[in-house]
Amino acid sequence: MNAKVYHLLIASAVLFTGCSDTMDGSGEEPVLPPVENNPANTSYPPAFPGQTRANGVRTSTPFVSEVLTSSLSSPWGITALPDGRLLITEKAGTMRIMSTTGTLSNAITGIPAVNSAGQGGLLGLCVDPQFASNRMVYWVFSENVSGGNLTSVAKGRLSDSETMIENPVVIYRATPSANVGNLHYGGRILFDSTGNLFVSTGERSDLSTRPLAQSVTAAVGKILRITTSGQPAPGNPSFSQSGALPVLYSMGHRNPQGLAIHPQTGELWQSEHGPRGGDEINRVQGGANYGWPTITYGIEYSGAVIGDGIQQKQGMEQPVYYWDPVISPSGMTFYRGNAMPEWQNNLFIASLSGMHIARLVIENNKVVGEERLLVGENQRFRDITQGKDNALYAVTDGGKLYRIRKQ
Repeated sequence: MNAKVYHLLIASAVLFTGCSDTMDGSGEEPVLPPVENNPANTSYPPAFPGQTRANGVRTSTPFVSEVLTSSLSSPWGITALPDGRLLITEKAGTMRIMSTTGTLSNAITGIPAVNSAGQGGLLGLCVDPQFASNRMVYWVFSENVSGGNLTSVAKGRLSDSETMIENPVVIYRATPSANVGNLHYGGRILFDSTGNLFVSTGERSDLSTRPLAQSVTAAVGKILRITTSGQPAPGNPSFSQSGALPVLYSMGHRNPQGLAIHPQTGELWQSEHGPRGGDEINRVQGGANYGWPTITYGIEYSGAVIGDGIQQKQGMEQPVYYWDPVISPSGMTFYRGNAMPEWQNNLFIASLSGMHIARLVIENNKVVGEERLLVGENQRFRDITQGKDNALYAVTDGGKLYRIRKQ
């Protein structure tokens, strides 16, 4: 097992030298320059102070990063089981169980076939709040159907032997299907406080499907809220446009790969891939429109302006935070543990192209500090969750599982 102790400046040390710390007045958290110092892709001004490039912060409590295994195959989602072990999806279509002592199970089979090309495959997962008694697992995957492929949601029972998923059934398909490639499936899923499911779907990337993020008759580019049988959840918001799908919770999303519930407010937060610039963190309100592709802080990969090149429009929500250049934010979790008090209610985000774990300090729904952790590992971090032991667990595209805990 490899271990590294990260303390004091951690990742910020490589970004910041030669300056003395100042304090924010609380006597608790040193205020550092923003962790991002590379040029932005655009000159778009933020809508409010701190919407991007917030002050840097650093974790003062020493902590340890440990690689528990390097034997996973393109892991995508990770969640804790009631007994503290971890259930992990692998992109090609299997799940595995990992103990916190480093023992990795054989592949769990019985999962319906996935389209694992491109950004597709077996994606996010969650377990039923009553898992201890019903052993039900829910997951998102890219599925081949008539007319192309799409983002689907399924459920099944983890067998008593923990070798297979029993009686799997697809409970929802985010239509329309599209034969436009294998990008932007979204793919996260989690339970809300009422026992219903939030699901994120991407707008499939293609210029022909991109406008569907603004269509209430399409389930792509959305956050959905469904029951465990795949029906519209009671209390879903109403959208004013005619023909709105009753499963919709919010709209105007590009490729949302992270969902998390705030520990204090109970509100849904979300991470979203932008194009060239414009990665977002959103506080998701039911019935709200988050703007893609009408408003964005990014540009096309070619450098061209997107749409009218605007970043604000009445009736469309602003991101709480955005990045330019991008970090490619994927899975994320709020820290609820007491092992690291300074992390309480902070948001931790797995970063793919940024190759780090982003820590965001949030006060009154505003980001007031950002830190980059595990920068030296050079890993594409795909998902992160909190274990029953109050440690953070993160998986990487390269097949590693990290545990991050107090030293």
